[in-house]
Amino acid sequence: MNEPGIAGAAELLRQAREVFQGDPAALAVLDELDQRLAGPLRIAIAGMVKAGKSTLLNAIIGEEIAPTDAGECTRIVTWYRYGHAPRITLHPLAGGPQALPVNREDGRLVFSLGGFQAEDVEKLVVDWPAASLRDLTLIDTPGIASLSRDVSGRSTAFLLPEDAPTAADAVIYLMRHLHASDIRFLESFKDTAAGKSGTVNALAVLSRADEIGAGRIDALISAAVIADRYSRDENLKPLALGVVPVAGLLAQSSRTMRQNDVDALMLLARMERAQREKMMLSVDRFVRADGPDGVESALKASLVQRFGLFGIRLAVALIRGGITHPTELAHELARRSGLGRLLDTVASLFQTRADALKARAAVVGLEALLGGSQPGQAAVLEPALEQLLAGAHEFRELRLLGSLRTGGVVLPPGQAEEAERLVGGRGNLPFQRLGLTPEAGTEEIARETRSTLDRWRQIAENPLLVESSAVDACRVVLRSCEGILAAMPAVR
Repeated sequence: MNEPGIAGAAELLRQAREVFQGDPAALAVLDELDQRLAGPLRIAIAGMVKAGKSTLLNAIIGEEIAPTDAGECTRIVTWYRYGHAPRITLHPLAGGPQALPVNREDGRLVFSLGGFQAEDVEKLVVDWPAASLRDLTLIDTPGIASLSRDVSGRSTAFLLPEDAPTAADAVIYLMRHLHASDIRFLESFKDTAAGKSGTVNALAVLSRADEIGAGRIDALISAAVIADRYSRDENLKPLALGVVPVAGLLAQSSRTMRQNDVDALMLLARMERAQREKMMLSVDRFVRADGPDGVESALKASLVQRFGLFGIRLAVALIRGGITHPTELAHELARRSGLGRLLDTVASLFQTRADALKARAAVVGLEALLGGSQPGQAAVLEPALEQLLAGAHEFRELRLLGSLRTGGVVLPPGQAEEAERLVGGRGNLPFQRLGLTPEAGTEEIARETRSTLDRWRQIAENPLLVESSAVDACRVVLRSCEGILAAMPAVR
């Protein structure tokens, strides 16, 4: 990152160590902030009970390692991070960390808490050698709005701490439909210590999207229409950067497809069409119906559990359309599940500005530490802290993005939408900021950037632009455009 955000945050943490030397509690906080700054981006998966959080997490990782049943472990905050060898560590509320056995049954990771109860465990940490976890730490959280206060309380305490920054840099929030509980949670998340920076760092997912169309093969099309409507909802728009529809069960199963799944789907595809469609009118009829030979009721039940009727229908249609290679079939099912779009969105909105989000979290953590310190200690660091917050352009972009989402900037609608895009609200890569296609070349990007700069300079010089928020917004947009050109020395 060329801007001073992450370097400035690291320097502030170094200075803080000098100020708090001899204070073990403060130094422990600074150790955590240093680790956060140096480590991968942290994204929490949140949502109400049965929203499909663990299923989606498995799909993102590409392996079935997060428990999806209603067992004890789904009541515990669980971290999934990259490790060279599989390892599970239990962190109890009292006492030191405990290593747990790594066992797999039927391809799935099985957790055993030993002699611990869920209410006695602070968190589980799973180290796993998955490439998808190299640059991303995923955090599975218990269900929001659970009937169990203990379960909901765990998620609330983790995601919405009262006197400290939340441990997640961003949140993927799953919802089956848009409920008042979803809005309340996202409002609370935005109002946490990290949210007070004005940052909007949540992405909503319309999970179990295949159920919206009752499992029909065109269910994702209906879900996409609903997701688009939700993304423009006046209550949700200030709280989330977008809404992505995903058929989570299909996404998970396509990424963990087995040969016996493929063989059974091939046999179903060879059935006479009328017979197949009749047996797939309901789950019960599908499992109980006779045929085809080689696909018994137990295997059919397994297919339903892993793919759902939507996934089975889609897989059969793809096979009959000519896709017969298992790898090609798995990739196409994953793409049509919406997982690819979700991963692209996470990458463009969060991972491309990971340094800025991590630096902002470290600064917020330092602010919280100073807030509880002696006046003399805070006075030493506060000037440098304020200077960093005011001068780091990444932070100014994040604040402007939040202000634009909440209506805190007075700009005409067209200009407000363009400003949001130019500061990275639709993706952080140059072509995304400029509204170009991914195929845009260097010269096209440079040309469009110069044109945009000229237009926004005229906007900034407009004598009718008197609102200070609008003037500040123009300055941030201009600096963002200048940053794009500065990163292209060959065509400046």
